[in-house]
Amino acid sequence: MSPGTDDLSLPKATVQKIVTEILQPSPGVSFARDARDLLIDCCVEFITLISSEANEIAEKEAKKTIGTEHIDKALRELGFPEYVNEVLASAGEHKEALKTREKKTNKLDQCGLSEAELLRQQEELFKSANEKYNQGHA
Repeated sequence: MSPGTDDLSLPKATVQKIVTEILQPSPGVSFARDARDLLIDCCVEFITLISSEANEIAEKEAKKTIGTEHIDKALRELGFPEYVNEVLASAGEHKEALKTREKKTNKLDQCGLSEAELLRQQEELFKSANEKYNQGHA
């Protein structure tokens, strides 16, 4: 692996699940733990290679954010053009999933009161607290 990537990894259980789903079940055949760890190291190295190249491409274009177009170009320049369509399809699916995902609501949205009503209640609480404070110091 490249220097400085010793602390980078992928979740072992997730990788094992992916391997199990991809490989056809064969009686008496299993995927060894050291093979899984080697696969994880290779994946991390591949991701590092692609992201480093994409970062260089983005920097040459004076961009501060790596976009899918930079990943596309990096894959092609590094000799992996066969991955481009699948990567772009996955990126599109991810983008669509983000659009349809439920947006998180905050407490203000959940309370069901208008902003004017909340401000009125806040003023009442301030007034009540001020009266209690003044009674204690009178």
